[in-house]
Amino acid sequence: MASMREIKHRMKSIKETRQITKAMKLISAAKLKKARQQLEQTLPYFNKVKCTIGDILIHSGTINNIYFDLRSEKTDGKKVGFVILTGDKGLAGGYNHNILKLAEEKIAEQSADPLLFVAGHMGKNYFSRHNYNMFHDFDYPVQNPTVYRAREIAEKILEQFKKGELDEVYLIYTVMISAIKLEPQALKLLPLDPEALAADVAYGAVCEIKSVKIDEMFVYEPSVKDVFDVLIPKYVKGIIYGAMVEAFTSEQSSRMSAMDNATANADDMLQSLNLFYNRARQAAITQEISEIVGGAATLK
Repeated sequence: MASMREIKHRMKSIKETRQITKAMKLISAAKLKKARQQLEQTLPYFNKVKCTIGDILIHSGTINNIYFDLRSEKTDGKKVGFVILTGDKGLAGGYNHNILKLAEEKIAEQSADPLLFVAGHMGKNYFSRHNYNMFHDFDYPVQNPTVYRAREIAEKILEQFKKGELDEVYLIYTVMISAIKLEPQALKLLPLDPEALAADVAYGAVCEIKSVKIDEMFVYEPSVKDVFDVLIPKYVKGIIYGAMVEAFTSEQSSRMSAMDNATANADDMLQSLNLFYNRARQAAITQEISEIVGGAATLK
């Protein structure tokens, strides 16, 4: 059995660690609430942009735009890019491990070496150590996501797509289904799917259904192409921003759960150590009494 001094030293160390984990849990809970409020405030605007794009697709017939270019003539060797949102810090349970695992699975499915746009220090360090093909002029934190940061990321991705450096772009991030269920997923960002966008309007998924005929043709000034050139970058920015907020809230939720478990484990360890300490103290007292009784018997 360890001595009383060793047990007290260990209890002190665990109490200090418990204070840290408890504080981190409270900080993560506050950040999670703030991030959710940010998403709720900006989501109606980006949904409106999406609905407008879908409405134009329904009423304008065939659309010829670079953002809808499937580049179907390329049957093999498509240049694929992945935008991967990881955490800036650890101590978040399996959050970073799960997103990195999904990213590696998607990368392994590609015939050619994809280009990675990695946000978050944990992901950048991991993919750098394993010598993946990374876009190095891409250094963005994931803490406290902002619309301005999402716009910069969207501009870089759209620029690479328009120049033909990328044929397809996928966004890999974590969605918080519930407080205890976090699900990494891969979303196709570019090229856009006209049928899916139009379906959101036709079936009222996120848009208000309007009483207009589907075959009615609308006129947009100066042209449908020019309208799309303005709307689509805003739409892509909204998708990226929403993913950043989802990833950030998922990270905070995972860290909050991990720190809560760590705090509970610390309480259990302190309870066990307290029992060991009481036993050691009782043994020491018993030994002292035995020595006193033995000494008194010797004097007689």
